[in-house]
Amino acid sequence: MHNIGRRRAWAIWVVGLSVYVLAVFHRTSLGVAGLLAAERFDITAAQLSTFTVVQLAVYAAMQVPVGVLLDRFGSKRLMTTGLLLMTAGQAWFAVAGTFEVGLAARVLLGAGDAMVFTSLLRLVALWFRVKQAPLITQLSGMIGQLGAVAAATPLAAALAAFGWTRAYAGAASLGVLLAVALLVVVKDSPYRGEGVERIKVRALARTLAEVWGNPGTRLGLWVHFTSQFGATVFTMLWGYPFLVSEGVAPRTASLVLVVMTVTAMAAGPVVATFTSRLPYRRSQLVLGIVAAIAAVWAVTLLWPGPAPLPLLLLLAVVTAVGGPGSMVGFDLARTFHPSTHLGRATGVVNVGGFTASLLCIALIGVVLDHLAPGGPAEYTRGDFRLAMAVQFLFWGLGAVQLVRYRRKGLRYVESVSPAALDALRGGETLLPGISRDPDA
Repeated sequence: MHNIGRRRAWAIWVVGLSVYVLAVFHRTSLGVAGLLAAERFDITAAQLSTFTVVQLAVYAAMQVPVGVLLDRFGSKRLMTTGLLLMTAGQAWFAVAGTFEVGLAARVLLGAGDAMVFTSLLRLVALWFRVKQAPLITQLSGMIGQLGAVAAATPLAAALAAFGWTRAYAGAASLGVLLAVALLVVVKDSPYRGEGVERIKVRALARTLAEVWGNPGTRLGLWVHFTSQFGATVFTMLWGYPFLVSEGVAPRTASLVLVVMTVTAMAAGPVVATFTSRLPYRRSQLVLGIVAAIAAVWAVTLLWPGPAPLPLLLLLAVVTAVGGPGSMVGFDLARTFHPSTHLGRATGVVNVGGFTASLLCIALIGVVLDHLAPGGPAEYTRGDFRLAMAVQFLFWGLGAVQLVRYRRKGLRYVESVSPAALDALRGGETLLPGISRDPDA
């Protein structure tokens, strides 16, 4: 009913993207307020990390249900629901005075956030052409990081100028404006019948088993797991206090978080170009990115004395590239599944990075509490370095699984159709008999 990749598609994308930017802002809004939150709620490092861990746990746990609901109800309804939940959660967090109330508010925030990104990716998959989709996907992740910039600078300034309640309440009010734009502009699909699969409950278990049993789904999950969590851990909670522990001034530490966001925005189109031209090498690109991140972290954590600012900037830049790298996982989901399964496959992939993030954030908090039971006032540079070293456990596990499922994924493509493997090697991202009709 509408031309794909044209003016209507771009208008829908801009509105959906605006909702995602706000979701990233809400998601990372505790990053510069961690120390303030510890004082406001009178909590330990483990309790502080619990705010983010619970938020991410809810996000990760909801990905598969959200994928099912997305295939059933479409992007518009889910994004609207998610926006309302985020607005309510952030408004509640603004007035929360106890740890328990703050935790409940973060649950609402995580539930709303869980509905946004996969809904946006489905809009991209349906409204843009095959060759456009990888770039638009990367642009979505890239521009979405502007929300992290807003959380790192304007929110920090608002907290200093207006205080906790007014700053967070003002952030919550943005959701009302975007809800209006979402309802007016966004349409689920350019095709007649909305392009939404009407799922029967009896068939749900079978279709989920098909999605999970596809090795391409798990390859995408481990790509996301391995490359995404480092940047998330850094920007959502522990990066700012880690930089301060290395002797970086608070204002400079906030700017380093901005540098990470700018880097992710710049790296996105580069990764997108690579993945669209050489889809056969996508997971190998991610392995290279992860190796570089781990190497720079090793140098930083082993540096005698406080790490110099240029090294910390390099650390932030390299770690940030993991964000665009994780988007490759969604491109893999699109390659290994027809559009009717895309919501569920994308949801499963999105579980990976956020599961790694919440586990890593929690483990860092536990290690810090063990090393410095007295709380933030007692943290030393050595304490933070030991705590941040737990990331290597996740990089190691993820890399092993990534290599394993790359091999399984290629064997699967060849078993379905040798022509599909030839198409993948030839630069095709939608494969005959797998993600498109063999006669198409």
